[in-house]
Amino acid sequence: MLQSAAEGAPEKIAVVDGDQRWSYAQVHDRALCLGGFFAEQGIGAGDRIAILAVNSAAYLETYFAAAGLGAIVCPLNIRLSAPELAFILRDAGARWLVADVAFAPVLSELWSEQLPVAGILWIGESLAEAWAGPAWQYQQALVASAPMTPVRQDPATVAQLYYTSGTTGKPKGVALTHGNVGVHALCAIDELSLSEADVWAHIAPMFHLADAWACFALTAVGGQHVILPRFDAESALSTMAREGVSITNLIPTMLNLMNERLSAHPHDLSNLRLILSGGAPIAPSLVRAVMENFDCQYVQTYGMTETSPYLTLSLLHPHLQQLPAEEQFVYQAKTGRPFAAVELKVVDEAGTEIASDEHAVGEIWVRGPTVTTGYWNRPQETAAAFAGDWLKTGDLATMDPEGYVNIVDRKKDMIITGGENVYCVEVENVLYQHPDVLEAAVFGLPDPKWGEAVSAAVVLRAKSTLSAEVLVSFCKRQLAGFKSPKRVIFLASLPRTGSGKISKKKIREEIKS
Repeated sequence: MLQSAAEGAPEKIAVVDGDQRWSYAQVHDRALCLGGFFAEQGIGAGDRIAILAVNSAAYLETYFAAAGLGAIVCPLNIRLSAPELAFILRDAGARWLVADVAFAPVLSELWSEQLPVAGILWIGESLAEAWAGPAWQYQQALVASAPMTPVRQDPATVAQLYYTSGTTGKPKGVALTHGNVGVHALCAIDELSLSEADVWAHIAPMFHLADAWACFALTAVGGQHVILPRFDAESALSTMAREGVSITNLIPTMLNLMNERLSAHPHDLSNLRLILSGGAPIAPSLVRAVMENFDCQYVQTYGMTETSPYLTLSLLHPHLQQLPAEEQFVYQAKTGRPFAAVELKVVDEAGTEIASDEHAVGEIWVRGPTVTTGYWNRPQETAAAFAGDWLKTGDLATMDPEGYVNIVDRKKDMIITGGENVYCVEVENVLYQHPDVLEAAVFGLPDPKWGEAVSAAVVLRAKSTLSAEVLVSFCKRQLAGFKSPKRVIFLASLPRTGSGKISKKKIREEIKS
């Protein structure tokens, strides 16, 4: 993909990273030299290269250099602790590590561990003193290394290794093949009408597939990559305005904060044609606000690390585009219809497809060429995740007659209170309708009477004096009593995972402490 873009438009600006700009020819040359550096260090086909970094041009180059070398990239969540990072490095058998010098303090805690890492390539102006082993500065390594000769890889070989968050135990490495990644990129190009005219903003973290897939799809069409190292709402909006961004994918928590900022401080986003949201469910009230304030097409996405990632998009079927705007919005606010190349069904506990009536709830099962071949060195977990060739997503959803699914909860997050099932997303959507609520997360807490009590952690807008009693009453006007929160906890902010999702696990831990 990168070689084709460099041959087709060598002088076109490929990457904008702060005040630095590189053409496709330059990025291609840099990736070849990076691959050459790793080859000189003895890295070859199948070896793992881990990367711990904020968004950068180096991240993009590492993805492509590893691909041409036949090595496997293992992106690391930048919010993980030293023990968590050590576990992943050992589990993956990572032989080299590309790391920002900013992460030297956490990495300095690792070297008492028995790690397979032979050397570090530091992104930054100088070497960090985190360890005594072989170390190079990134730019110096590129200058000193002869370019590799890239090798076309078998589609069935593993290209990338993403570790899941490990909310139910130790993290598992999701293995994605060159075929998985390549087919997903081509399908995304077709579904989203990507072209060389598009300018993509890498705002969501590049270690997460919510953004990483665009490294390949945008490069394949010769589009431009604009990189924001770390997220904050104002920097994201000003970068999008300054660079004429046309498309990006944002996690709902990011969208919420950017929408708030945009309401108070307008930016010129006239080049923006499409906003995608993904990584977590999004409330319909926020969808409506985003469509109004960003004034562009909105598409909700749903996917998993195990599926490269997209499984559904809320793009409208052609005949639905003829409906009045409010009727179109009903579909735009849903999780969506199946992504190209994905076969999807929603089934009950017996594996039988549910009725497409928007009421019956079942688990989403999927299969297709973008679905992982399994977990790294975890045959039992791999077997448990599949029913035949169908991947069991663990997400509960309804389906409508048009084939659009709507997620109601993660199977493991569903609350059972007094024998009744409560879907967290339904309650969260109502909470977001209150004008004083900025963010909300619903979860179950142990309760001696009900088994589990519906509980909500809420962040209020500035200067709000909303009480828990008033908020619960608001919910009860729209929800059955058993669905309404029995406990409301007000927080200054909601804890997040490294990818920016709200972490209910961390909320529960904070409450316990």
